[in-house]
Amino acid sequence: MKRTLGVVLAGGVGSRIGGAKASAELHGQPLIAYPLAAVAEAGLEPLVCAKPGQSLPFCASPAGSDRAEEPQNEIRVLEEPAEPRHPLCGIVAALRAGEGRPIVALACDLPFVPAALIRALAEAPEPLVAPSLGGRLQPLCGRYEPSLLPELEAALGREEPLTRTVEGLEPRRLEGEELERFGDPERILLNVNNPDDLRRAESLF
Repeated sequence: MKRTLGVVLAGGVGSRIGGAKASAELHGQPLIAYPLAAVAEAGLEPLVCAKPGQSLPFCASPAGSDRAEEPQNEIRVLEEPAEPRHPLCGIVAALRAGEGRPIVALACDLPFVPAALIRALAEAPEPLVAPSLGGRLQPLCGRYEPSLLPELEAALGREEPLTRTVEGLEPRRLEGEELERFGDPERILLNVNNPDDLRRAESLF
């Protein structure tokens, strides 16, 4: 049986952080190194979704981390379509390329999502599962089954907001005590969008 895909989404422009998010340095490592290391520790098959021609840094596990190292030659990169610039673009591309496997999608700017949470998402029986923080769904850290592909493709064609799309598909929400068992939800789901977020993330080490 083929492993669930752990898909790191790296196709964003990163304009608010001053360049490609995947390459932004956090605690001595490129930002993308952290979700890739967590995916490897969770035992999922890693896949990076990026725009054509995008330069991506790959490296060993962050210094001082207990996460397993992920050799460069085992990280496959899938080029999603150049347009549109939409988070669903990578999710849809990964599901199409996944040979019928579910995926756990993880944004490259989520450095603190633990392997245990990724593993729990991979093992969930529901077709669509995502954490919820303060009542707000976090679809860039979620499990997606191939059966959702037609609806996700249609939403991408409309360029519908990702959160609205996922909420309309009635996902199971990981929240409250169920989410807290993986750590502080505010830290786990810290999204590094701009220099202030980067400084905050640095302080959390």
